Amino acid sequence: MSGTNQRIDGRRLWDTLMTMAEIGATPKGGVKRLTLTEVDRAGRDRFRQWCEEAGLTVRVDEIGNMFARRPGRNPARKPVLLGSHLDSQPTGGKFDGALGVIAGLEVMRTLQDLNIETESPLELINWTDEEGSRFGHSLMGSGVWSGVYHRDETYALKDLEGISVIQALEGIGYRGEEPARPFEADSYFELHIEQGPILEREGQRIGIVTGGQAQVWYDAVITGQDSHAGTTPPSARRDALLGAARIVELVDSLMRERGEDGRGTVGRLQVFPNSCNVVPGDVRFSVEFRHPSGEEIEALAQGFPERARAIADALGLSLELRELFRIPAQPFDPDCVGLVRDAAARLGLPAREIISGAGHDAIYVARRVPTAMIFTPCKDGLSHNEAESILPEEAADGCQVLFEAVLARANRPL
Repeated sequence: MSGTNQRIDGRRLWDTLMTMAEIGATPKGGVKRLTLTEVDRAGRDRFRQWCEEAGLTVRVDEIGNMFARRPGRNPARKPVLLGSHLDSQPTGGKFDGALGVIAGLEVMRTLQDLNIETESPLELINWTDEEGSRFGHSLMGSGVWSGVYHRDETYALKDLEGISVIQALEGIGYRGEEPARPFEADSYFELHIEQGPILEREGQRIGIVTGGQAQVWYDAVITGQDSHAGTTPPSARRDALLGAARIVELVDSLMRERGEDGRGTVGRLQVFPNSCNVVPGDVRFSVEFRHPSGEEIEALAQGFPERARAIADALGLSLELRELFRIPAQPFDPDCVGLVRDAAARLGLPAREIISGAGHDAIYVARRVPTAMIFTPCKDGLSHNEAESILPEEAADGCQVLFEAVLARANRPL
């Protein structure tokens, strides 16, 4: 890298990432830090400790979002925000989310080391439950904060064991007193692994993220009749799993009709009564579609439910299809994106513009605050997997770009 003598400490960044990865470590080299569990509490406690050691003041809002503040020279200026999330998938990797939080911490540590006082205050954020793998609502903390989700409705969500969000928050001691709503902020920057193969394939070191693609998510329940597998002939079967399988095939077909930009996934499926000699009577499953074009998502949201119900009707089944949320395509702020572009160029790092295929907290924050994201490559584009991997120098490059962009924004003349 070139272009600056103000360098983050890449070794410290990597060591801190590896220390965080010990919390919830899995035998296959990943992490399991499900949101609002005891393991999540351990990660949060460690993060709080590091922040306070770096001289930051930590506060927690009522949905559990953590904010670590570094004062600026001018307290009247709005804070520049940066961060991501520490929760993981059940079989997650070390870097999804954690890279953005720990890199934000490294930015704060480097500013302390170099005795740099920014004009604007800075706030480092650990958002609650970005993944959505426990309570079924991804981007939960940023969604409540930005006003996309209602706080009390979110509190009432339950996991598969019947534990509600508010019970889980209070159980780990992270239901804060500060209201979970947007406050005045200058901007938001989030560093994340790409979670896809494009940067690695093209030999790019930095993704300049210009926005996030549109999404629509459903919760589906298909109901037939459970009956004896050995005595129920084809004419008498009302097999809920067969209906679910054909809807899964429909999701895949609708995705492929849209080429390489299409995304359609059934990632969770529960079969009842889940016995080898019983025709399944009920199946509950998730459905999600994503596409860079909001028009394509709107077309899917109009067409998919009707076609799915036709499949269920043809098999004598009932289908309950509930739309969980619909996210429009979200462009990021051109000025903030420009700071990321300038930083990569100044540092001599190969970079390209890219649309985020995954959902990130930045997508919701961008509705309230000027926002930009930075991507680093990940090996084989693999994420939401214990084998998720990046190189130490890739983490350092991304963190240095984050440092440059945040510093430029915090010191810009008003």
